[in-house]
Amino acid sequence: MENIKRALKNRKLKTVLEGNWVVEGAGVKLKRLFGFGDTELTDPFLLLDNFGSENPEDYTAGFPWHPHRGIETITYMIEGVVEHGDSLGNSGVIRTGQVQWMTAGSGIIHQEMPQAYEGTMRGFQLWANLPRKDKMTSPRYRDLKAEDMPEYSGRGYKIKLICGDYGGVSGPAQDIIIKPWFFDVQAKPGANFSLKVRPEDNVLCCVFEGSGFLDKEKTRAIVPGQLALLEEGDRVSCTAGENGLRFLLIAGKPLKEPVAWRGPIVMNTEAELKRAFEEYRKGTFIKTPRY
Repeated sequence: MENIKRALKNRKLKTVLEGNWVVEGAGVKLKRLFGFGDTELTDPFLLLDNFGSENPEDYTAGFPWHPHRGIETITYMIEGVVEHGDSLGNSGVIRTGQVQWMTAGSGIIHQEMPQAYEGTMRGFQLWANLPRKDKMTSPRYRDLKAEDMPEYSGRGYKIKLICGDYGGVSGPAQDIIIKPWFFDVQAKPGANFSLKVRPEDNVLCCVFEGSGFLDKEKTRAIVPGQLALLEEGDRVSCTAGENGLRFLLIAGKPLKEPVAWRGPIVMNTEAELKRAFEEYRKGTFIKTPRY
């Protein structure tokens, strides 16, 4: 029987999220693209914050010690410096182009303290949900250096791979539980190209430089500070504007599990959530000893 190659289906634009400005931590001003309780559209991702300012007073109060359980947090510094420490004994600094990938699992307490920066401090933090079977996995921390992030180059564009595989190139974040894609895509002015994606994934594209279209129909130009949610399909069609286009491509297979979420802790049931906060109050929250 003759093999028939199935044509790739272009993803259409489902909706565009504008986000809202919020104040978090001890007084950090940031734009929350999503993370207001409705998780179905972005499953398995829970929250995406875009922080950035020329004024250190907007961010140096930072995020003092606080707990997490049941999720992974991914912090990507576009420009700037953040000091961190956690209950596992990790401490250090992430700088421009670097990533902090933290698996909270059964429980971790940490702090993230942005430092004053000459210029515009810019970055993102993504929260990824963990499936029920891995909610109480052992916590883990990874510092990913900029020089360890490989690039895939196409005609008129390039992809920095942080997590996931594309065109035979693999990002440095390995052994990640939900196997997401986390790419920094940068295109030259006027470039037209398409990216093949996994059809089972939810695909989110957050533009932060330039502008452009992320669907073949060119329904709407996406500009910095907006996030495009795409419908089902195998391919994302991209057209960069006159000033180029740069966006985060975030993709993952939906967990389709119940979500019980309050503050920095995300579980599957209200009983699990209540237990987590009770353990935090009693001092029994941390299940993995400091090394």
